[in-house]
Amino acid sequence: MKSLSRRNMLGALGATGLGGQVWAQSGGCRDGFGQPKCPLPMAQALTPIKPVFAPTGWKTLGLESFTIDVADYRKEAAFYAALLGWTLREDDGKSAVMDIGDIGSCIFRKAPAGSFNAGGARAAIRNFGWVIDQWDAKAVEAALKSRGMTPVADNKGAFQSFWVADPDGWPLQICNAHGLYAARKKAATAKPLAPPFAPTSWKTVWFDHFSYRGNNYKRSASFYANLLGWEGAFDEGTQVEMMAGDAGDVICRGPNPFLAQQPPAEAATIDHVSYGIAPWDVEKVREALEARGLHAATDTATAHIGPDNQKVNDDIYQAAYQSYHTDTPAGFSLQISWVTRDKRLVGANADKPKALRKYPVP
Repeated sequence: MKSLSRRNMLGALGATGLGGQVWAQSGGCRDGFGQPKCPLPMAQALTPIKPVFAPTGWKTLGLESFTIDVADYRKEAAFYAALLGWTLREDDGKSAVMDIGDIGSCIFRKAPAGSFNAGGARAAIRNFGWVIDQWDAKAVEAALKSRGMTPVADNKGAFQSFWVADPDGWPLQICNAHGLYAARKKAATAKPLAPPFAPTSWKTVWFDHFSYRGNNYKRSASFYANLLGWEGAFDEGTQVEMMAGDAGDVICRGPNPFLAQQPPAEAATIDHVSYGIAPWDVEKVREALEARGLHAATDTATAHIGPDNQKVNDDIYQAAYQSYHTDTPAGFSLQISWVTRDKRLVGANADKPKALRKYPVP
């Protein structure tokens, strides 16, 4: 029997990782409408909803920060620093503020081990904050209140912000440009954390996507579009990839409101984040992960029918969307990809249902 090459083996495995666990970027309607993962006919699935409120006219300038609660915050922060090139800016004994290059900040916050779901990861993303233009605290507060929100001010010196809850109760911070967004322009002086393994030399260059799951993806997309000026790529039927200015993308996922039977409401979550890294090389990235004792489960977003009539993820070497999933020390799902700002919609386009694709007339 002819042995499989490393390349052929990876292509055959698709997105299967350790223990047979499977991850997927793709939405439920990728493979068609009117089927189990996408039961509605296309016209009904893609019917738009009434906007949740009038647009504010604001635009997103950048990501202020997002917060990850974790039992051992220093261990988790050191992992991201060594793997993805993040830099420690502050450590007060309760949390660590990390610079993700100049594109955003992550706050690793110490949390009791019992505060996480039983049997799951010992880390969870709890909130995010975005910087907007046209900042005027009184005008921003009035705009939020007029749209049914209850803003809570959170200010420190020149930094001003308001916390609100989105339609699913997700904590959202709306900020001016004088917080971490500005601090990242200055070199961090905190002593680096001891690395858990040899640093990769990779740099995080883009937020490929935050995977946000709510109870009505159309409502989520409308809320963030009209509040923060985000633009949607297209309605896939189960999700919309939103472009948050030049900061990165957020995939709004969840039930379609036109389904006759809705699942029970759940708390909104960000179940993973995909980071675009540089330099990217399919083999070298996989080898670097495995050399550090980390698994590398492929995710290409697209698939084809194999000889046994089962769907097989496309070969990562040829796919338009190339990524790997692994786990952090706390067991949180981490995705890394080759997506940059210039390629920001390769994942969404690879995931586009065939019925929505348009081809040039020959």
